[in-house]
Amino acid sequence: MVELTTPRGEIIRFGGGAPLALIAGPCVIESEEHVHWLAREIYRQAGPFVFKASFDKANRSSLHSFRGPGLVEGLRILAGLKKEGYAILTDIHEPGQAEPAAQVADILQIPAFLCRQTDLLLAAGRTGRIVNLKKGQFLAPEDMRLAVEKVASTGNEKVLVTERGTCFGYHNLVVDMRSLVILRKTGCPVIFDATHSVQLPGAGGSASGGQAEFIEPLARAAVAVGVDGLFVEVHEAPERALSDGPNALRLDRLGSLLEQLRRIEQALRAG
Repeated sequence: MVELTTPRGEIIRFGGGAPLALIAGPCVIESEEHVHWLAREIYRQAGPFVFKASFDKANRSSLHSFRGPGLVEGLRILAGLKKEGYAILTDIHEPGQAEPAAQVADILQIPAFLCRQTDLLLAAGRTGRIVNLKKGQFLAPEDMRLAVEKVASTGNEKVLVTERGTCFGYHNLVVDMRSLVILRKTGCPVIFDATHSVQLPGAGGSASGGQAEFIEPLARAAVAVGVDGLFVEVHEAPERALSDGPNALRLDRLGSLLEQLRRIEQALRAG
């Protein structure tokens, strides 16, 4: 089990038989006002959760795509959310970002494309923060044990592993539900990223496309297989989102989706 305590004193647990944990928020910080508003709305629908947002999207499809406010301003904004009582997840792309981000974030996320970058994983591990390793689109799930070992070599055992789909030809990702079972062999809590799993990388020409209509069915399937947490990017108007809108869950669908997932989880526990 991996757990954290929010500034409100709420405990969020991943694994160990704990109820499904939620990681949710926009792809990128669009504005200070927006993330504060969105965090309040997610909390209203979901209760205790981990708010996620990137201060920089360093792997956007196009040079001209919106990347976010950057490290300094982004962490200032996330620190404001922390003062409001929210647990925070943000991703890092370079070893030098680990320590500054760890001053604010409860969870440091390693993007899927970077899950084999040894120096980055070691830097994240050394902060002592929870590290969420996204499985590379190009990796078999059993290969993630090596990434986990890199973080654990620092003495940090607080590691999550996240499935977000596997490359399947031109612009397509596929989710093999067997992966969720195989990832459990790492000994880490397993998270399912229901939104990046329906992404169509680069399909928009200068941006990624997505098939948001499959977010909810895949989330239901993942919970039925058995996962410890759900990762979902949400936006009140995905068509206006500055990053990854085509594969974001519309905010007004979040509450009903969580209700469905909790019923599935309860049915599994009942036997």
